[in-house]
Amino acid sequence: MSTSYQEKIRTLAELLRRYDRNFALTGAGVSTESGIPDFRSPGTGLWTKYDPIKTASLSALKRDPATFYKINLSRWAAFSGVEPNDAHRAIARLEELGYLVGVITQNIDGLHQRAGSKRVWEIHGHLRTCHCMSCEQSYPFSYLVERFEKGQNPPLCGICKGTLRPDVVLFEDRMSEDFFKATRALSGCQLMLVVGSSLQVYPAAGLPQFARKVVIINREPTPWDEQAELVIHHSAGQVFRDLMAELGEPLTGQ
Repeated sequence: MSTSYQEKIRTLAELLRRYDRNFALTGAGVSTESGIPDFRSPGTGLWTKYDPIKTASLSALKRDPATFYKINLSRWAAFSGVEPNDAHRAIARLEELGYLVGVITQNIDGLHQRAGSKRVWEIHGHLRTCHCMSCEQSYPFSYLVERFEKGQNPPLCGICKGTLRPDVVLFEDRMSEDFFKATRALSGCQLMLVVGSSLQVYPAAGLPQFARKVVIINREPTPWDEQAELVIHHSAGQVFRDLMAELGEPLTGQ
């Protein structure tokens, strides 16, 4: 007989209470309820519409930076107006309560920090800053957006006129320093909550191997489902609202 949804929520709460070195690993699915499309959901995922190697890779940026920005920048710039959802808020609260050490995220939207998470490893970078590909001069990401909105495509460095790029990990890029910090932090990880990640993009998809036990919270199946201690195919926001209620710490002020 299949385990009911409510039984799974109770089991998840028990696991968090039982172990004390727990981490969350989050992907695009944790932010969809904030209005940010994910990448791989059938019919709606971004990579079902665009080939990421042709549009969001380092070689695409170098080959045709104007087209790269025309395709990607409006989507990234829109993140500044997006608010955290209940999943982000619950993850921050779980850290505050001591149920989570911190959150490792594949997302570049900054919503975990805005929700109050203190220990965040952004393994695919972020959209707070950018830098010149020629002289390495750093700028706020808003500078790049302003250059683009004033008609400069691609946006250029104010010092050497080299092409600017956001401080995100593109396809073909080396991983961020946060990725290596996260793998070190995961030493002794007892429980990993994988939230909203398809676990299809490496090396991030290999991080669950560092955990003693894995819980999958994702709408779609993942390659780790059969190995996981618990699998909940449901929206992240609903799962975390119900989890917090089960822990006696319901989310308030919504």
